[in-house]
Amino acid sequence: MFPRHAPNGMSILARLIPDRFILILIAAMALASVAPVGGVAADTASLVSSAAVFIVFLLHGIRLPRAEVMRGLADWRVQGGVLLFVFGAMALAGLGLARLLDGWLPPLVALGFLYCGVLPTTVQSATTYTNMAGGNVATSVVGSAIGNLAGIAATPILFALLAGREGAPPLSGDLGVRIALILLLPFLIGQMLQRWVRPWVLAHPALVKSIDQGAIAIAVYAAFSAAVIAGIWSQLSPADLALIGGGVAAMLAAGFCGAWWLGGRLTRDKGTQSAILFLGSHKSVAVGAPLAALLFPPQAAGMILLPILLYHLAQLILSAWIAPVLARR
Repeated sequence: MFPRHAPNGMSILARLIPDRFILILIAAMALASVAPVGGVAADTASLVSSAAVFIVFLLHGIRLPRAEVMRGLADWRVQGGVLLFVFGAMALAGLGLARLLDGWLPPLVALGFLYCGVLPTTVQSATTYTNMAGGNVATSVVGSAIGNLAGIAATPILFALLAGREGAPPLSGDLGVRIALILLLPFLIGQMLQRWVRPWVLAHPALVKSIDQGAIAIAVYAAFSAAVIAGIWSQLSPADLALIGGGVAAMLAAGFCGAWWLGGRLTRDKGTQSAILFLGSHKSVAVGAPLAALLFPPQAAGMILLPILLYHLAQLILSAWIAPVLARR
């Protein structure tokens, strides 16, 4: 009897949690909630987190093919439209939600919606769901590459411009050096090593994915630990959590509906429209978590990350429902 029903239960669970990365992020947040790292150990955790971030962007540099990026640049209308949507429309949506929820939520959590809005698209999941939907994978790969390269500079600059004096990080030369050393340098090293290392990376996708996801989980754990020690859970009531959920739902509606509408304006090809949907609506915690550790004090980073963590989980689940529908169409 039980074996007969197990597949149905597992099928439902797979639809609700389509990616193991969701469980990894939830586990990192849960571990930080019950066993946060603090004191002297927090300094060690910060160093480990910085090393993990270096590895993440090194892998990005190795995996993203230069030839496809150069070919994709020729389709400037689609790629330019996606960039304007990701860093323009979604940034304004995040700003609007941050202003709307300010006074109702702790200020740093409200500001997290703006931070979510100025982040670039994902590298892996946007392409994965484009492929599942039968969409234009080449457009997705190129759009992810261009968006993430632009995000290294665009995200901190846009956040500083839109957040105002109270919430904006100082755009000092020291911050620029840290971003260059921890984000841009490993990416460039990865690009230079591509000829020799990329075949091995492509031949071991499971191992590389585990390293990538583990590094991001470390960054999330370190940032969220500081927020827990600063009292994030004592500052958030059930009503606050409901407001955060509503804000994330509004952000998802703006991202998915807006990106689908944009795709219809930019192209008549349904495969390319599917690629634009996931490129425009997805937001990258792989960039968001490491960058937050550079931009904000530890106790602030975890609070600001809360909306993007919830958005990231929700976008993967929603995409897993949408992609098969698009594939059938």
